[in-house]
Amino acid sequence: MKVSNYYNKQSNNTLVESSKGDVWFSYKTPIAFRTSETGVVVRQNDWSATTGKHLNSIDPDKSKRISGGDFMEQLEKAGLN
Repeated sequence: MKVSNYYNKQSNNTLVESSKGDVWFSYKTPIAFRTSETGVVVRQNDWSATTGKHLNSIDPDKSKRISGGDFMEQLEKAGLN
C-alpha cells in the first residue's frame, strides 16, 4: 500500500494505492476511486471550493460525476470502503 498527496503537499488530500484499487480523499472523505474493472469513478462536489480543486485534479469532466449515494454504493461494491 502506498499513501501520498495527489494535489499538493499543503492541501488536505490523500491518495491511497493498494492491490484492490486506488482511493482519493479530500480531507478524510473518499471522493474518487479507481479499479481495473471500473476505471476512475468520481463523486459530485457536495462541499467546498477546495474539494472542487481536488476533484478537478483527478478528472475535470464534471459530466461524469455521480451522486454521493451512488458513489458510496459503488465504492463498497468495489471493496474499497
